Amino acid sequence: MIRTCLAGTSLAFLLAACAMAPQGSPNVRTLGPPSAIGNGTAAGYAEFDASGAVKAIGVVFSRGALDKLPVARSDGHHCFDANKDGRSDLDAECAGWHEWVLPLPSEASRQPDLPFKWVLLNWNPHGHIPPGVYDKPHFDVHFYMEPIEKVFAIEAGPCGPERVRCDQFAQARLPVPANYMHADFRDVGAVAPAMGNHLVDPKAPEFNGAPFERTWIYGVYEGRVTFYEEMVALAYLESRPDACFPIKKAAAVALAGGYPTLSCIRHRPATSEVTVSLEGFEQRAAAPPAR
Repeated sequence: MIRTCLAGTSLAFLLAACAMAPQGSPNVRTLGPPSAIGNGTAAGYAEFDASGAVKAIGVVFSRGALDKLPVARSDGHHCFDANKDGRSDLDAECAGWHEWVLPLPSEASRQPDLPFKWVLLNWNPHGHIPPGVYDKPHFDVHFYMEPIEKVFAIEAGPCGPERVRCDQFAQARLPVPANYMHADFRDVGAVAPAMGNHLVDPKAPEFNGAPFERTWIYGVYEGRVTFYEEMVALAYLESRPDACFPIKKAAAVALAGGYPTLSCIRHRPATSEVTVSLEGFEQRAAAPPAR
């Protein structure tokens, strides 16, 4: 089980095996190491076209993975002893989620033109803020461009609604250059330990009268985009979806490489799997920040 709450987790662990992308067969899928979840497993995966280029990256939930999920609010990661009593209250002083680190297969993560290297999967059995919007059981699927050492160095603390270290709360809210972020996304102070800041889209359906099913979020830290996130309700995953959604993309990127244009959620009837993936990759050149 690939699971950790240690800030010092090595990136080498995630990228341990070096391999070339498979060639010659269209739509080849490779898996990263699986983690036990529910009555099944979850794993990072990648799909490749006939040339060996990445066609999709994502997380695959096996048959049974969405059954018997943890019901406790927290698994005890990222705690801050706010009342200084020498112990951690799981309900009041620890992050309100369960987490799994899912490496992408090395055939994808070793490709120099793919910025995304690993996935952080979070299960929120009671949802999270804001109440009435995201307070439903759901998964957060974070696709990271940032090294894991830097992400897990963002520590729990007393500041912000998600309770992070105060200096890091400020660093996480440094503005992203305008050309690196789509204009619809807003900073609402949702800085979380071992993640970073979450920019949300007030034009998303769940902020305009529709129930929350899935949504797109950008993650940032110290003025740069660090992760892409698909956030999806358990009920939607259980509805056997097969849909892709256009990603609202920024005018420019800071790092050259392949970036997705679609976020897809699919039930695979033949295997009873569910996948959450980034697809429709396009190559983008790096651009300087807007002044």
